[in-house]
Parts: sequence; structure tokens; C-alpha cells
Amino acid sequence: MLSNIEVDNLTVNYTAKNHSFTALEDVSFSIEAGEFVSIIGSSGCGKSTLLSILEGINTPTKGEIRIDGKPINGTGTDRGVVFQHYSLFPWMTARKNIAFGIKQVKKDLSKSERLNIADKFLDKVGLEEFKDKYPSQLSGGMQQRVAIARALAMNTDILLMDEPFGAIDAKNRTILQELLLKLWEGDGTQEKKTVVFVTHDIDEAILLSDRIIMMTANPGKVRKEIPVPFERPRNRSELVQTSEYGKFRNKLINLFYGDIAEKIGGNEVVL
Repeated sequence: MLSNIEVDNLTVNYTAKNHSFTALEDVSFSIEAGEFVSIIGSSGCGKSTLLSILEGINTPTKGEIRIDGKPINGTGTDRGVVFQHYSLFPWMTARKNIAFGIKQVKKDLSKSERLNIADKFLDKVGLEEFKDKYPSQLSGGMQQRVAIARALAMNTDILLMDEPFGAIDAKNRTILQELLLKLWEGDGTQEKKTVVFVTHDIDEAILLSDRIIMMTANPGKVRKEIPVPFERPRNRSELVQTSEYGKFRNKLINLFYGDIAEKIGGNEVVL
């Protein structure tokens, strides 16, 4: 079942050491079922705070987030999460890490069924031969592939991703981006997930997203929602060479730095 998301007048205030600050202020937008949306903005714009509320581990000061019309009330098995750092259990093999995730959402499956599903998704991410390795025996890119395989194997309606490739080298980052798109688009036998993807990388957002939500900082607000105009499937090497890509990327850069330029009295950035 596909799920839609509604963010309605979300405000988050924090108090620390007798000092109050606003992380998010009156943030509103919606995400259609099966849509891939990236949240992008500079540090301090509340991207991770927003994702933590979507995950259900934090609550807003004002406003709410609804999934299929129902307010979020804590964590749920309808949401899978991939963090920037791999968050694998070090005492479990790659296979058992994935099987454990599946168990949390599909308690009716037998152990052998969970392990079979884990094997299937390890094969999808090219790690079948490493299934019995522990996280410490895997490279950073491999660990993140296991984390992504676990989130996808859980087969949740919604996938929340908080800069999942931020700590990965450029080569593996490109491989994982292509892998995520391939698995998200599916083979026609399964529905697309609703994906909320937090990133600070403009090129990554263009490649992956149906739509980009650009946020400003201090406090975090929605500056603009921008549909990505390029048809899928997208060929990275061909797309980046087009003039349309350059113009669209430049538009996003201007938006990204625009709030900073306004505060210091500068002009828009043109590259």
C-alpha cells in the first residue's frame, strides 16, 4: 500500500541552557504516494529535525505530520529509516542484520523465510557472497549497502533517508545512488516506495528526485518546492552534459545560496 504524507504548519522550538531557538517554523508541504522527494538546505535548516518527526522519535511544538490522514504517534512499521552512519548491529552478520529488521515488521514469518528474504536483498545490492561477514569486516560502502538492503527488505510503505551517502567516497556514492534508483523504481512487480531523502548535495537531489523542497535556515522554513523536469529513467553521464541540466542546477544553486546573499546584502550566485 502506498502512503502519502502531509506536513501541516510544523514548528519546532528547543530550549537548551536557558536559550530557546526555533529549528522549524510553519513548515507545510505534501508528498504524494510513491513520490521521491529530496529535502535540501544548508546546515541549521531543520532537515534532520523534520526527518526525526517523520520517524516518530521527536514531536513538534506546533502543527503535525499526517500519513494517509492520520497524525504520527510514535515510530511505526510503515516507515523504514537509513541514516548517514550505517547503524548496523556489530554482533550480527550482514544477513542477520537484515533478517532482524524484517522481523520487526513481519513477525508472522519464520526464521528461514526471513533469512531467504535477506539473501534476496543482499543479492540485489551485490553482497550475497558477504552475507556471513560482520560489519567490521565490510567497507563503509558495503555497510551502507547492507543498511539500504535492510530498509528495502522490511518493505515499508515509506523510506526515510538522512544523508545516507554523506560519508561515502565519490565512487561508491555514485554506485549507491544508481542502486537506490534501481531498487526504488522496481521491476514492475512491486509498488514504488514513498521516499523522503535529506541531502545537501544539489546534483544528488536532481538525479534522484521527482521534486525538491528547498529550505532556508534559522529558523527552518520552506523557501520553494521545485519539480525536477527530467524524465525517468535518468542517465547521469548524458544528463549532466545537457544545457537544460546546467540551467536547472544553476537555478537551484541560486536558491540554495539566496537566503545567505539576502542576509549579507549580496547578489544572487551565478555559475
